[in-house]
Amino acid sequence: MTPGKQRTIAKDVSLDGVGVHSGEAATLTFRPAAPDTGVRFRRVDLEGAPEIPATVDHVVATDLGTTLGLEDVRVLTVEHVMAALTSQCVDNVVVELNGPEIPIRDGSFQDYVAALHEGGIVEQDADAKVLVMHGPVAVDASDGESYVAAPAPALRISGTIDFDHPAIGRQYGSFHVDPESFAAHLAPARTFGFVTQWDALRARGLAQGANLGNTVVLDEDEPLNESLRFPDEFVRHKIGDVVGDLGLLGARLHAHVIAERPSHKGNVALARALAEHARRAGRQAFVDVTKIMQYLPHRYPMLLVDRIVHFEQGRRIVGIKNVTINEPFFQGHYPGHPIMPGVLIIEAMAQVGGLLLMEKVENPDEKVVYFMTMDNVKWRRPVTPGDTLVFELEMVQFRRHTCKMHGMAFVEDQLVAEADFMARIVDK
Repeated sequence: MTPGKQRTIAKDVSLDGVGVHSGEAATLTFRPAAPDTGVRFRRVDLEGAPEIPATVDHVVATDLGTTLGLEDVRVLTVEHVMAALTSQCVDNVVVELNGPEIPIRDGSFQDYVAALHEGGIVEQDADAKVLVMHGPVAVDASDGESYVAAPAPALRISGTIDFDHPAIGRQYGSFHVDPESFAAHLAPARTFGFVTQWDALRARGLAQGANLGNTVVLDEDEPLNESLRFPDEFVRHKIGDVVGDLGLLGARLHAHVIAERPSHKGNVALARALAEHARRAGRQAFVDVTKIMQYLPHRYPMLLVDRIVHFEQGRRIVGIKNVTINEPFFQGHYPGHPIMPGVLIIEAMAQVGGLLLMEKVENPDEKVVYFMTMDNVKWRRPVTPGDTLVFELEMVQFRRHTCKMHGMAFVEDQLVAEADFMARIVDK
C-alpha cells in the first residue's frame, strides 16, 4: 500500500461569513504551505498572528462544535473546514482567519470543498503520512456514543443516529471517504438544530449566528426549511463531522469507523484513542541513546531520554523515558512510596525538545540549547516505577535561534504533564 503524495493548494482562496455560535463576521483564507507543515490555523486579527496546529492535542472544547486552542488563543467550529481538507486529501495549508470562529456559510461542507478546488489542489514532493490500523480500537463515550475502528485499505465511515423526533428517528449511512464521494454524498449535508433548544443555546452564548440560511431548524414536527437536500441529511452531516474531527489526527486514516450516536466529544475521544494506538505501534527506536548523547551534553544520571521514536524536522518529536526502580532519584524522593519528581519529568521533556531544536542548526556538536522560560506547567498525575513516559513536543514558533515549543508527557494514554517552553541555541 503506497501512501501517495502530500498535497496543498496552488494559490490563495478566501471565503467570508458569520460564525454560527459567535455570530461574528470573519474572512477565511486558505494559503499554500510547504510539505510537512500540516494544517495550521492563523488568527491574523490578533497581535503576532498566532498559529494553532490542527491536531487533536489542541482540542479545548467540543460543545456543539470542535474548538482548538493554544494558550489564550481560540478558533471555534473547525470541523467543517477540517472535513473538507481531510476528504480532499489536502495535507498542508495555512488557514488564516480574522475572527474567532470559522464562517458557517450554508451550514454544510461544500463551500470549503469548492474553495479548495478553486485554489487548485497540487501534489508535493513528499510522501503523505498515513495512520494504518494494526488492530481494532473501540471507544465508549459517557453520553451513549460508541465507536469501533478496524483496519481497512482506505477510510470508510458508517454511522447511526437516533433522535426522538418524527423527522429524524433512527438513521444509518455508510460512505467511502474519498474526494469524489465526499463531495457528492456528504459535503452538501447541513448542520441542524431544534427550536425547543434555541433559547437555552442563546442564553449560553451559542447559536448567535444560526438561521434558516445556515441551519436545518426543526420544530416539534418537521423542518422549517423549504426542503432537505437528502432524506437522511441529518446522519450524513454527522458522518461529515466525524471526518472533520478525525482530520485532527494529522495523518490520512486507513480504517473502517463504525459510529453509534456520534458527537464531537466522542469523535475527539476516538481520535485520541487512534493517536495512542499509533504511538504504541510505532515505539521502535528512531534514534537510540548513543546518538542522543552526540546531540545532548547530559550524562548519567541527568540524561533522561532513552530513545526517539518519531521525528518531523522543525515540527514535532516524540521521545521515550523508561522509568525504573533503579533511578537514583527514587532513593531520596518519597522513600517507600517512589514518585518521579515533577521537575525531572519537565527536564526530560525539555531534553527531547532540545533534540528537536538542534536539528535546526548546522554543526550541532558546537552548540547547546538553553531554556529561557517555562510557562503553563501542569502535572496531571504521578509517575511511578514501571511507567513508560512518552514525550511529545511540537514547534510553535522558530525565529533565528529562538523557538517556542509545546510539550506533553503521557503514560499509556493518560496525560501526566505539559508545559510551554522558550529556548535558544547558543555556542558552547
